[in-house]
Amino acid sequence: MEARAIQRSVRQSARKMRLVIDQIRGRVVPEAYAILRFSKKLAAKQIHKVLKSAVANAEQHGRRANEAIDVDRLRVSYAVVNEGTTIKRFTPAAMGRATPILKRTSHVEIHVATAPAATKPKAAAPTVAAAAKAPKPRTKPAKRTPPAAKARTKKGSK
Repeated sequence: MEARAIQRSVRQSARKMRLVIDQIRGRVVPEAYAILRFSKKLAAKQIHKVLKSAVANAEQHGRRANEAIDVDRLRVSYAVVNEGTTIKRFTPAAMGRATPILKRTSHVEIHVATAPAATKPKAAAPTVAAAAKAPKPRTKPAKRTPPAAKARTKKGSK
């Protein structure tokens, strides 16, 4: 089960928002909420709203499909911030000129999906036979000089 939420034209630059979104990508939703709640970045507030909306959308999809959705098992599977339209304004400058001000916006998109059930990891130690069959690491061959370079060196020397 996957659900998504998109918020368009957030009045903050995408570069600043990516710093926060990188912290929650791939995390479990309760952990992502905690990271966003205690982040000092202003972008965390907007991203928190989008994540909350994505979780609510997942619950709605679950109700429509008549499935029980555990919010604690949801994981942020996809989170991206793209650049939106740039609002251009001008401010007066010296000698009658005008300097541009670029007010950047961004689009936030978050997908949440149910995490697979936790299974025991296989802790198999490598056997002697498996170690013998394993390929040996390749070493780089010695650097060779191209034939054209050799010819040039021979002509130059007497």
